[in-house]
Amino acid sequence: MKAKELRDLTLTEIEAKTREVRKEYFGARVRFATGQLENTAKLRTLRRTIARLETLAREKAAAANPTPNAGASR
Repeated sequence: MKAKELRDLTLTEIEAKTREVRKEYFGARVRFATGQLENTAKLRTLRRTIARLETLAREKAAAANPTPNAGASR
């Protein structure tokens, strides 16, 4: 999915999608280890998708719970 499509999802949908992609990534790693994975670039794509989802989840969680003086230097 594109980042723009992912940004339209709610936090719970992002978390569910993250679980789904993690399961797919695990299966791809198993297939890679047994020599059954033909498209090895899929591992990289899935890893990046997981990172993108986790980043969006963190952004949405931070937007929902803003902390006072966030990012203020001392």
